[in-house]
Amino acid sequence: MDERQSAAIMAEQSIIGSILIDERCLPEVERSIRTEDFRLEIDRALYEAVLALERAGGKLDPVTILDRAQKSGTNISRQYILDLMEITSTAANVAEYIRVVRDARLRDGVRDMAETALTAMDAREDPAAVITSSRQRLDELAAQGSTGKLVSPNDGILTFYRHRDTVEDGDAKGYVCTGYMALDELLGGGMLNSGLYLLAARPGMGKTTLALNIADRVAQADPVLFVSLEMDQEQLTAKRLSRETGIPTQKLLMQPLNETEEDRVAQSSRKLAELAFWSNSAPTVTVDDIGVLARSIGGLRLIVVDYFGKILPPPAARRYGRVEYTTEISGDLKNLARTLHIPILALCQLNREVEARQDKRPQLSDLRDTGALEQDADGVIFLYREDYYADRDSVDPNVPSVLDVDLAKNRHGGVGSCKLAFSLATSKIAGMSYRRKTKEETPEQFRIGGNHGKS
Repeated sequence: MDERQSAAIMAEQSIIGSILIDERCLPEVERSIRTEDFRLEIDRALYEAVLALERAGGKLDPVTILDRAQKSGTNISRQYILDLMEITSTAANVAEYIRVVRDARLRDGVRDMAETALTAMDAREDPAAVITSSRQRLDELAAQGSTGKLVSPNDGILTFYRHRDTVEDGDAKGYVCTGYMALDELLGGGMLNSGLYLLAARPGMGKTTLALNIADRVAQADPVLFVSLEMDQEQLTAKRLSRETGIPTQKLLMQPLNETEEDRVAQSSRKLAELAFWSNSAPTVTVDDIGVLARSIGGLRLIVVDYFGKILPPPAARRYGRVEYTTEISGDLKNLARTLHIPILALCQLNREVEARQDKRPQLSDLRDTGALEQDADGVIFLYREDYYADRDSVDPNVPSVLDVDLAKNRHGGVGSCKLAFSLATSKIAGMSYRRKTKEETPEQFRIGGNHGKS
């Protein structure tokens, strides 16, 4: 046994000794130490006895702990208990004992992860999959055995006031505006930092177009990451240039341009090149990949993902059914938003069942694959156009279409709807009007003061 292992065992014995000396240190131990963190079986048995007594509301002292451990079948002597209390000078140092045990656990975990990765590479496994699984293992190690720092009542209030400072300084750093006054008004100002927002509609309704419009408006002042899993770069750029030049997207992609149009494209290209609009080049990504891209952009303020259904599940989750792994992806996206402290706007498809209804306006139950999307989202925005279902010959692409934008869920405020003018030919979307829903129209769980737990 090397010196580090010996020190780790002494630290874990001192943790048990601290609990035996002063049970008041147990909450601090529980927040950071798991049963499996103890290397010696006898210490694991004692810690399990402590936790069992604590859950049952029993008295914690050397006699009751020893009795509980012996009843579990572990051979522990009274002398061992006395020895633990003897080697532990004071329970006041329990935080240091915890640090030593946690460091040893992390060191072992990193070593195991590295050995697993080397074995996988020797077996000629996919390097990208090895990197992903290694990153996930490192994240698990960082989180294992710790419920996080306990936030005091005073710290909780101070955190809120720090957020208020960002709101009142005029820079709106506590949230990100969409750039559409009516939608921002419904959202209460914009998309909150750490929030997961869904932009959902049937295919071809205008999700990508609106998302690009929002991304470019945000990118005028702050960096944006647009993760496109449906369109190549030239298609995305053509939609953005069409909006700026008024030249139909189809013509930009497929037809010759005259000299005047070439000049307009050149001028608009220079304008777009100045925006802090970052995008990806890979056609498939995991949530971990999105996190890597995001962390490489300094000052990032918004992530747009087009679209949710194209995100790959982690390798370990791919053996599960679609509902299970989309539930995991939804939770991972929400966690990423919280980790980066910026909003994520994820585009989503709706179930085909919408087409079978007489009233085809979207509902929360229309979100595909998993109820976790509705649960995890801070806001759900639906898009709907009447002319989408009209006779194609009756729709003039040169006449702006009315795009109904319905904020169907808003975890931090009311819900409502607004109308935007959507030019199908040039991908330009402009504001029109809005109204808030009345109390009677608002689902109970999304009313201010309602049961937000259902959201």
